[in-house]
Amino acid sequence: MPKIADLETPCVLIDAARVEANLARAQAHANANGYKLRPHIKTHKSIRFARRQIELGAVGITAQKLGEAEVMADAGIADIFVPYNIVGAGKLARLAALNARVTLSVTADSADVVAGYARTASTSKPLTVLVECDTGGRRCGVQSPADAVALARMIAGGPSLRFGGLMSYPPRGKMEEADRWLGQVKAEIERDGIAVPVVTSGNTPDMWHTGDHNVTERRPGTYIYFDRGQVSFGVASWADCALTVLATVVSRPTPTRIVLDAGSKALSSDLFGQTGYGAFQDRPSFVLTSLSEEHGVIELDAASQWPAVGERVHIVPNHACVVSNLFDRVYLAGTGGEVEIMPVDARGRSD
Repeated sequence: MPKIADLETPCVLIDAARVEANLARAQAHANANGYKLRPHIKTHKSIRFARRQIELGAVGITAQKLGEAEVMADAGIADIFVPYNIVGAGKLARLAALNARVTLSVTADSADVVAGYARTASTSKPLTVLVECDTGGRRCGVQSPADAVALARMIAGGPSLRFGGLMSYPPRGKMEEADRWLGQVKAEIERDGIAVPVVTSGNTPDMWHTGDHNVTERRPGTYIYFDRGQVSFGVASWADCALTVLATVVSRPTPTRIVLDAGSKALSSDLFGQTGYGAFQDRPSFVLTSLSEEHGVIELDAASQWPAVGERVHIVPNHACVVSNLFDRVYLAGTGGEVEIMPVDARGRSD
């Protein structure tokens, strides 16, 4: 089995022990606080890790796009939520085929999207549709409780559809407000005589939040790896970060400049609310100040002899999810420095 020292850079290293600890802690929190966990696989895009999350107690998975969901379904993952408006004849046909072979649910935030589902779905196995609610994320979602009630009625009234409940992706720090908003909508829909089986919300930045009264399910994703962004939010520590990009120092043009072989093709240019593009795992004050395609640059405030040309460093990226989609494979690192190749199974499946 190869060792970390044998790997060519840049590459992605996953600390297997940290992954296991992160998964177990999240599931324990869900169990202790009475909600179901449906992790978002967009972070790891890995069949192996999706299966492990379900083994530990997750009720199923969340996949943002049909392509990701198809990869997981092909691997035998049987309960999948796609919280995305599926639009267009080709995608709707794929959606119907996927619904025929797994327990599937999707979202909608308009009558147009619901009408497309109704035309395509089969009455022999109705498609489960949740209403997406905008609770401050300012992305997709109905804008008022009245809109949500109207859409729930439309879904529940169609023979090929089943109303599955409410979905939201609130902004960081707004779980409590989202829970209240969703509770109001839930009560109004139930007054119409329509059951609301699921209220799904949440995100990794708010994963340790407690006290929800209406949310029955949460969908964190980044928690499996964590990243520099989550550390800055106070959700995790540097010791929890399981994904790093291993890079080599290729130039030291000045005593204050370090140039690495990992640029935007290995780290992405996603700032994720941070200053800079990633930090050294063992020395977080060393921050990548600029990226080009194949170069990562650190400009130090004071001269340093370390690291020298040829030395290798571990970078914690700002946003682990984006990095996963940049590599066909990652390397699982054991405690003895040995590594195992793991494919990023749903990499590039944004269709």
